[in-house]
Amino acid sequence: MLPESWQAVLGEELDKPYFQELTEFVERERAGHKVFPPRNEVFSALEATPYDRVKVLLLGQDPYHGEGQAHGMCFSVRPGVKTPPSLRNVFKEMREELGHPIPDNGYLMPWARQGVLLLNAVLTVREGEANSHKGKGWEKFTDAVIRAVSQRPDPAVFVLWGNYAKKKLPLIDTDRHAVVQGAHPSPLSAKLFLGSRPFTRIDKAIADQGHAPIDWRIPDIGA
Repeated sequence: MLPESWQAVLGEELDKPYFQELTEFVERERAGHKVFPPRNEVFSALEATPYDRVKVLLLGQDPYHGEGQAHGMCFSVRPGVKTPPSLRNVFKEMREELGHPIPDNGYLMPWARQGVLLLNAVLTVREGEANSHKGKGWEKFTDAVIRAVSQRPDPAVFVLWGNYAKKKLPLIDTDRHAVVQGAHPSPLSAKLFLGSRPFTRIDKAIADQGHAPIDWRIPDIGA
């Protein structure tokens, strides 16, 4: 269930009582409701970005709760699915800041494969009900993910957009890692997010850490 590269640092979490209770809760939910993402994609972010290859940890909150949207990576949607408003604002900022065209899709796998861990704080959700799996145990598990990245000897860049994400700052060793904070790209706070130049700040932090840069362009998929 847990990708191999993360087992050594997170395996103990799966044996803890809270995780057993969480697993039982999610299974009950799946038995009675439609739950996203599918069971085999809950840990997609960890699978796409191995532990020793994390350059950037981008923290989201809750999976998309519409049919076919969530596939286990924050902000990202499957190919062919309409780009959600928050991600559209991310792409608008990317265009203005870096000059990259807005892609015809919201599939962020190219970022993940370059070392951007697209981690949601909560990893499952009931269809049509945002935050329906909040407070059931996922936060303890994803806090352990954040701590595990923070405890690595190799520095990373933590990206915390919005007040919810900023609350995770105490989990991060800020003496060794860079933190880029800002407003959330949601339409509710887009005026504060747009123009905040997060990509430039992330790129500078990556360079200062001696890592290869991220190519933020998302290829078009086409019709």
